[in-house]
Amino acid sequence: MKLLKSVFLFFFKRHRWKTLGFFLVLLLLYIFCLPRPLFDAPTSMVLEDREGGLLGASIAKDGQWRFPYSEDIPEKFKAAIIEFEDRRFMKHWGVDPKGIARAVEQNIRNQRVVSGGSTITMQVIRLARGDKKRNVFNKLIEAIMATRLEWGYSKDEILALYATNAPFGGNVVGLESASWRYYGKQPELLSWGEAATMAVLPNSPSLIHPGRNRKALIEKRNRLLDRLMERGIIDATTAELAKEEGLPDKPKPLPRLAPHLLESVKPSFANKNRRSRFTSTLDPFLQERSNSVLKRHKPRLDGNGIHNACIMIQDVETGAVLAYVGNMPGTAKEHAPDVDIIRAPRSTGSILKPFLYASMLHEGSLLPSELISDIPTTMGRYRPENYYDTYDGVVPADRALIRSLNIPAVRMLQRYSTPKFHGKLKKMGISTLNKPPAHYGLTLIVGGAEGNLFDITNAYASMARVLNRYYQNDGKYSPDDWHEPVLQLSEVEKPRKGKSETGLLSAAAIHQTFETIRYVERPTDEGEWETFEPEERIAWKTGTSFGFRDAWAVGVTPRYAVGVWVGNADGEGRPGLVGAYAAAPILFDLFELLPASGWFDVPEDERSELAICPKSQMLAGPDCVVKDTIRVPASCDRGKVCPYHRKIFLDEQGKRVQPLCHPPLQSREKSWFVLPPLEEYFYTSKNPSYKKLPPWREGCFPEGNGADGNPLQLIYPKEGMKIYVPKEYGGQKGRTVFKATHRNPAQEIHWHLDDQYLGTTQHFHELETNPAKGKHVLTLVDEGGRNISVSFEILEK
Repeated sequence: MKLLKSVFLFFFKRHRWKTLGFFLVLLLLYIFCLPRPLFDAPTSMVLEDREGGLLGASIAKDGQWRFPYSEDIPEKFKAAIIEFEDRRFMKHWGVDPKGIARAVEQNIRNQRVVSGGSTITMQVIRLARGDKKRNVFNKLIEAIMATRLEWGYSKDEILALYATNAPFGGNVVGLESASWRYYGKQPELLSWGEAATMAVLPNSPSLIHPGRNRKALIEKRNRLLDRLMERGIIDATTAELAKEEGLPDKPKPLPRLAPHLLESVKPSFANKNRRSRFTSTLDPFLQERSNSVLKRHKPRLDGNGIHNACIMIQDVETGAVLAYVGNMPGTAKEHAPDVDIIRAPRSTGSILKPFLYASMLHEGSLLPSELISDIPTTMGRYRPENYYDTYDGVVPADRALIRSLNIPAVRMLQRYSTPKFHGKLKKMGISTLNKPPAHYGLTLIVGGAEGNLFDITNAYASMARVLNRYYQNDGKYSPDDWHEPVLQLSEVEKPRKGKSETGLLSAAAIHQTFETIRYVERPTDEGEWETFEPEERIAWKTGTSFGFRDAWAVGVTPRYAVGVWVGNADGEGRPGLVGAYAAAPILFDLFELLPASGWFDVPEDERSELAICPKSQMLAGPDCVVKDTIRVPASCDRGKVCPYHRKIFLDEQGKRVQPLCHPPLQSREKSWFVLPPLEEYFYTSKNPSYKKLPPWREGCFPEGNGADGNPLQLIYPKEGMKIYVPKEYGGQKGRTVFKATHRNPAQEIHWHLDDQYLGTTQHFHELETNPAKGKHVLTLVDEGGRNISVSFEILEK
C-alpha cells in the first residue's frame, strides 16, 4: 500500500492536472454508465380497470409477453426472491463481498461454476445490458454498474425492475405477465407455493415447460419454502401446504373483457414502449356483467340472423365510461367480431329526435305539446314516411316524440332549419357529421346521417349533467358540462372551466324532454301503439334505421347513461331488427345492474306559466275562448299562437252565416276548432269526437274560398312530384291513383288532366287513371267553383 501511495503521489506531483483530468473522466464515466433508458425492449399493451385489475393485454412487438414496469411488488414474492437470490439484498450497496467469497469457495470445491455470486442488483444490470457473455470482465462491469444503480434507485425500485424484466420461461418476461400466464391471477393473489415457484423460475426458466425435468423445479421450490420456514417468514403448516401445490400446466389465456377498448387505445401508446399501461375508468363488475348480458341475449338475436351488438355505460357526473363492450362476445369470425362498433358510424334512425325537441324548446320555437301536422308529405324529391305508413292528421309534439313519428319530426326540423340543427349536433359532440348540412337535408332527423354509440350515449349523459348541475351552479351553465367521454382514470378529475349564463341547451328544455321520453310507445304486431314505462324512472329512446339495419336504445338517469346498438356489422337488414324489440330489452337488463338513481330536480327558475289553447296546446289566441295554464320552459313564451280556433256565426238552425246577410241579433258568435282540410281528413278517422264546421246556410256564404280558405286539397300527387309507374303482371303498365279531400265530402269534385275531363267523385274522392309518360297538370274543381292544380311527371324507368 505504501508503494502504491508513493507512486500515486509521484505522478500527482509531476502530472497534477492530467491526473485530475483522468479521475474526472473516470467519475463522469461512472456517473453516466447506466443505459438510458435502462430497459428499452417493447412491452405488451396492458388494459386495466379502475381498480387495477387486468381487462386484457396484447403481446409485445418482439413476440414476448412483457408487461410494462410496475412499482408494486407483492410481499410474498419479495420475501421469496430475496431469500432465494440475495439474502443480504437490503444491506449491501449493489455488490455482496460475502456472496462473492462464498461463490468462489463453492466453485473451487465443486471444480465447476455452481454460483456466480451476483446480487439482484447485478442481475438487473445483466438484464439491462442484454445477452452478454458470462466472464470475469463482464462480471466486473456489472459490479461497477450495480453500485451506480444502487446510488440512483431505491431497493424497492430495483426489485421492481428485476420483477418486471426477469425471464420466466418461453416468451414470458416479468412477474406480472408470468402470474397471469401461469396462474391466471394478479401477482398480489399468489399463494406461498406460487410465489416460491415464481422466485426460483428466473434462475432456470426452461424448467416451467411440461416434460422438461419439472421435478427439479419442484425440488427447488420446496427447498426455498424450507428456508423461508427456517427464517420464520412462514410457519411449518404453511410450508407443508405450499409444497402440496402443483405446478402450472400450459400457459393460460389472458382475460379478454374489453378487447375493443384495448385496440382503440394502442395507437396512442405506439411510441411509449415502457409506459404502455392504460388504467381505464371501467368498472370491473359492470364490464363483466355487461358481457354476460350480451351473451344471454345472443341466442335470441342469432335466431333472427342478428350477430353483432355493443354496449356503453357512462357515469353522468364525471363522464367516465364504466362499461365498454365493443361487439357481441363469442361472435363467429365471419361476422366481424373484431370490429369496435361503439366507434363505428351507423345510421341513427330516430335516436336524434330528442335533441331536436330539446333544441326547439330551448329557443322557444316549440311548445311541449303543440299540434304538428302528420299528413302525407313531399318536400322536393323527399317523401318521409311513418313506421306503419299511417297518418294522424295532427299530433301533439310530445306524442310524436314518444311514438317516434317521422313526418312530424321532419316538419319540426324544417321549421328549426337543418343547418342550425347540424351545428347544434356537432357542438353536442356528434363527431361523425363530416358532410355539410345540405348533404343530409331533412333526412338528418330520421337516419339520413351516421352517428356512433360513443358520441350519442355521451350526448345524453351531457344533457343529464347539465340538469344535475343547474342548482349546484346557482342557475349558471359551465362549458365543462359538455365534454367527451372519459376513458382514462387519471383524466376523471379535471379542473372545471368558468361558468357562463347560457348553455347549449337549457335545463328546463332538457327536463321537459326527459319527462317526455320517460313514456315511450312501441308498435304492436297489429300496428297499434302501446305505452311502455319501465319500473325505474328512465328517460329512454329507441331508434331503427331504414331497412331494419340498426337498432338503438339509449337511456339516462341522474347517475347513469346507457347506450345499446344491435345489428349486423356488414349492414344486413333483418325483420324484427327494431330498437324497441332488439335493443331495448338489453337496455333494461343493464339498468337492472345499476343502483336506483331517483329522478331529476325540476328547474323551476327556468319555467313560467303560460296561457294555452287546450286543444292545440299552443299559445292562446284571441279566438281561444277556453284557456289552460301550464308550466313550461320560460323560452316557450316565444312560441306560436294557436291558428286553429276561428270565430264563426250561426243562425237559429246551427248553420253558418255571414253577418252581412243575416241579422246580427238573430245569429250567435262561437269559437270553433278548425283543422286544414287535409289534416282534418286524417284526424277525423282517429278522433270521432272532432266536430267539423257546420255547413253554410243557402245563399249566405262567401264567394270563392272565403274565410275557410280552400276546402279542397290534394292528397296525391303533390306539386312537382315525379311518379314512377311499374309494370304489372303480364307486362301491362300500372295505373296511378289520385286522391283528394274536401271539407264537405258530399261536394262533387270534377277532375281534369291537361284540360281533359276525367270524371267526377263524391264522398270518396279517389280516381284511377293511366297518364302517358311526361309532364302533366291535374286540376280539380268543386261545385262552388273552388279549384286546385298541381304539376307532376310520369316516369317509365
